[in-house]
Amino acid sequence: MKQLHVMALVCLAAAFFSCSGKKSEANQTAEQSAKTNVLPEWALGGFVRPEGVNPIIQPRPESKFNCPMRKELVGWEESDTFNPAATLKGDTICVLYRAEDNSAKGIGMRTSRIGLAESTDGITMVRHDKPVMYPAEDNTKEFEWPGGCEDPRVAMTEDGLYVMLYTAWNREVPRLSVATSRDLLTWEKHGPAFAKAYNGRFKDMACKSGSIVTKLVDGKQTIAKVNGKYLMYWGEHMVAAATSDDLINWEPVLDDQNELLGLIYPREKYFDSALTECGPPAVITEDGILLLYNGKNETNEKRDPRFNAGTYSAGQVLFDLQHPYQAIGRLDVPFFRPMADFEKSGQYVDGTVFIEGLVFFKGKWYLYYGCADSMVGVAVYDPQNKADGDILP
Repeated sequence: MKQLHVMALVCLAAAFFSCSGKKSEANQTAEQSAKTNVLPEWALGGFVRPEGVNPIIQPRPESKFNCPMRKELVGWEESDTFNPAATLKGDTICVLYRAEDNSAKGIGMRTSRIGLAESTDGITMVRHDKPVMYPAEDNTKEFEWPGGCEDPRVAMTEDGLYVMLYTAWNREVPRLSVATSRDLLTWEKHGPAFAKAYNGRFKDMACKSGSIVTKLVDGKQTIAKVNGKYLMYWGEHMVAAATSDDLINWEPVLDDQNELLGLIYPREKYFDSALTECGPPAVITEDGILLLYNGKNETNEKRDPRFNAGTYSAGQVLFDLQHPYQAIGRLDVPFFRPMADFEKSGQYVDGTVFIEGLVFFKGKWYLYYGCADSMVGVAVYDPQNKADGDILP
């Protein structure tokens, strides 16, 4: 009897440990499932970083440029290269990136110029030696000296006109400004986007981050009209809208109180609790108008504690095509967030993946982004192989 009793205890213990092991395994599965970031059908993604290629653009101290503002040779992309726009020229992806010289220390204190890199595969970049946009002795001097030209977004019309929305920074007021080009090399600057609207009411308003609405036509991403006008989403403290008849002069959309109409705002306890800053050109899809944007996490008790304080991650919001100021879908967690070391820390110490360039190329979407205000990265979404968003912490 004693021997049977011992055997029973052994079996009971074995069963207990066996069940405990299964429970632990189940917990691990549940934990892993909780971190999985499944995107809704209307969203783009997930975007996958190609193995071993990032960052694709880094600072080059050897690049020199005879600056018309400083009247001397400068290392125009010596310190940081980041926040890229992207578009197509024939069968080539062209990335226009913000480059900072070595003239000072501190975010926003150096001069920014815009460089050009070209790629036939979306990853391997051939860079031009000189910037294609920069502060000069021209019609926008008062808006661009000494801070320069920052954070471009570029979209193209069906007849091949490139439209750039960028921040003109004179270190007093940032202004969303417009430039156009036929070849991406020579740009005509048109000044602040809102200069003529409402008798100049918004000419000197601090503003940035313009995302013109585009659509795919025969596999080519081009600027589109919505309800008879060109439309862009813009802003960082909220997402606002503006319309245009000529892509150069833009009129902000106002509410019933004659103030800027806010479409979406930062959300307390979410990844975008501090800022909602527009990303690359928005895209018309079968579900509506899809805007990818940059969300900054707060640094206080209002932040999402799952993500680092102050970090920038990327979200998506869907607007109704017939009522383009009405949001009908929005991600509650980022689809793209700082993961690699060079995304988590750099000039911007809290880390960021700052998205500004989106290109449809050979059946795939290429997303170009700034890494911690220091370098440029790329991620790819293949609609034939839908993936999850970046795993959640």
